[in-house]
Parts: sequence; C-alpha cells; structure tokens
Amino acid sequence: MKVLKFGGTSVGSIKNIKRVKEIITDGDKKIVVLSAMSGTTNVLVGFSENIKAGLVNEALESMDELYAKYQVVIDELFEASELKQEVSNYVDQVFDYLKSLTSEKHNEFLYNKIVSQGELMSTYMFTKYLNQEGVNARLLPALGFMRIDKSNEPDDFYIKQNLQRIIDEALPAEIYITQGFICLDAYGNVANLQRGGSDYTATIIGAVVEADEVQIWTDIDGMHNNDPRFVENTHAISNLSFDEAAELAYFGAKILHPQTVMPAREANIPVRLKNTMDPESYGTLISQDTEGDGVKAIAAKDGITAIKIKSARMLQSHGFLKKVFEIFEKYETSIDMITTSEIAVSLTIDDASNLESIVEELEKFSTVEVDSQQTIVCLAGHSIVKHADTHKLFKVLKDIPVRMISYGGSNNNISLLVNTDDKITALKKLNSYVF
Repeated sequence: MKVLKFGGTSVGSIKNIKRVKEIITDGDKKIVVLSAMSGTTNVLVGFSENIKAGLVNEALESMDELYAKYQVVIDELFEASELKQEVSNYVDQVFDYLKSLTSEKHNEFLYNKIVSQGELMSTYMFTKYLNQEGVNARLLPALGFMRIDKSNEPDDFYIKQNLQRIIDEALPAEIYITQGFICLDAYGNVANLQRGGSDYTATIIGAVVEADEVQIWTDIDGMHNNDPRFVENTHAISNLSFDEAAELAYFGAKILHPQTVMPAREANIPVRLKNTMDPESYGTLISQDTEGDGVKAIAAKDGITAIKIKSARMLQSHGFLKKVFEIFEKYETSIDMITTSEIAVSLTIDDASNLESIVEELEKFSTVEVDSQQTIVCLAGHSIVKHADTHKLFKVLKDIPVRMISYGGSNNNISLLVNTDDKITALKKLNSYVF
C-alpha cells in the first residue's frame, strides 16, 4: 500500500481535481491525504481573526465569498442532481456552522474548529466525486484516529489502533480518503499539526500502515537545489537522504513540512516528492541511501531573531550557558543557531512571541543585543563539511555581511545568518559559487 498526499493547489480547481483522480486510479490500493482547496485555509484564518477583532460583518462577508466559490465547484464537478444536492447540503451545513461561531468567544479551540473545516469539505467532496466516477473510495475521518499527546507529538499507539479499527469497520475500498493537517489533542479537542502539516499526516499514516512509499504531490517537480522563486535555472534533485531532506525542510525548503521526514526515517519508508501538473516527472526520492558528497541544495528561513548575550562573568564560568538555556526552556523557545566567544554567546530563534520576557531575564546577568529581520541560509549535502569544494561558499563573505556561521554541528549542514534584505543576493551568490 502507498500513501499519497495532495496539497491545496492539487485540488484547487476542477482541472486539477480531475488530474488527481487520474493519478490515483491506477488499480493499486492506497490511502490519499488531502489538504483544503487552495485559498480556503487563508480565508478561514482571516475569518478567525475577524471574529477575534469583533468584526462580525467582515467575517460573514468572507464566508459568503468563499461559499460562492464552493458552489461553482459543486456545479461543475457533479453531474447527477441527487449527488449534487447531497454535496451541496453538506457544504451548506459547514458554512452555517462557521457562521454560528461568530457569536462565540475567540480562543485557540475556536480557531482550530474553524481552520479544520477546509480539509473536511475537500475530502468529502473529492470522495463523492470519485464515487460518481465509479471509483470504490471511502472516507476515513482523521478526527477518528489522528491524535497528538500532551507534548504535541503524534500518539503513535492511539493512531495505529484507531486507524486500523476504522479501516476494518469501513466497507472494502480501493482508495481511502482522509484529511491532512487536522487531529485531536490529548483531551479530545480539535487541533492541528500547524500549517503545512498535511505532509506530516501522510508520513505518520505511512509509518503506521507500513506503507511501501509515501508520495507528496505538489505543484513543483521535487525539491530544487535553490529557491526557484528567487534564483533562475534551478533544478530538481533526484535523490536525497533523510538527513539531507530534514536539514532543508527545517531551514526553509517550502515544498516539505519540517517534521515530515521523521516518521518515514524511523520506519525506513521512502518519501517521493511529485508534481501534480507533471506526473511523469521523476521528482525527488528521499530515502536512507546517500548519493554523492558536497553541497546539494540551498534553502533560506526568514523570520529569524538574533540575540547576543554578553557578560564578563562568562569567562571560565561553567554555569553561564546553563542559565541562558534555562530561560529559553522556561519560555518554550527553541534555538536554531548558536556561536560562542570567551565573553559572549550569539544565538537565533524563529519564535519571538516571548522575546520581551526572555530579554528581561537575560539582562539580570548580561548585556543583550537583539537583531530582528534576519534570515538563515542553509547549505545541505552529505559530508558537506569534509568536501574539497566547500571552501567556495565562503566567497560570500566578501560580498554579503554575514552575522553568524554555524559550521561543524552537522556533517550535512552549514548555515549562515544574514540580514533578510540580503537574502536574495546571498542565494544568488552562493548559487554561482557552489553550483
């Protein structure tokens, strides 16, 4: 069995929906994970923000506009009047439910209820469309088996027990459809795996069912060696190891959710990145195998804050770093990069929500400097730090002000911290030096 995930763009138009149907109906049994139709989640997030701000009329107007788009899809996708009415009734119920939420107090639980509706609608509609086309497809509700624990990690035992139960209880099918992104928390409330989490859903399911392969279908033909939005003449990388792909995903490669690789790596299940618009393209295969050494790809992660912590007492003080890390642990803020000198430590974070409190505590025993609007540029590849050509990338130092360098923490990654304004120039320069 294979697990195939299709993103919002892949099910964002009638043409693409029909293309996905052609891709998955090859006679093999599979589980298909779907995102919300493209644009839906953004509208639902805006709807939630309007409720939070007390802008009820604006919230309702956004739902009317989104509802009209869904009605067009239903009219074009379904032929039989009875089936069309059934799907239309379901969508009506969802939008009536969403509108009823405008009277509720806004909190995290309400937000999660709202944003989950996109996946619920896309999977319901797509399953009914497959049935109309004579495909033996069944809907597996993700909220019946997908759960995270108190640490917000997948509850593998719960997922395996309940997914198998739901499959056993469902009528036999060639294709099972389920929602990506959404799940329950440890207390039974609707939650999610964060934006882009449908990839993560797919590899979690793949590991649980011991799939032959997990395929992530998007609108680009695999993971590229640089960001094609900013750099010309990039190309898809045919093969990556799990470690290489994990580095690139964490440090900004948009095609893959950062946590996607973990379940597949632990279960040793290959992950293939494919292009819905060009199904014949090879894409990128991610597996335990390693092909070639040196830099394979460059990615960039925006929204970084650099913090420099300086104290004369740091010199030969064995407890200094412990005090620093305890503060970041207290505020549940992870650190991306870190460098040290005799009297200072510089580090980066990608979540500045508790920055003010963190700085306040650090200033009790040190001087603190904060630089926002920073970007981490990551170069990834097998044994990159040992490769004979790696020195070429440091030519960037004569062209771009580099705030920090992380070298040697991993054999597969070298990271540079630059001002976000210099990101595109850095990507282009590095591309010319390395490739």
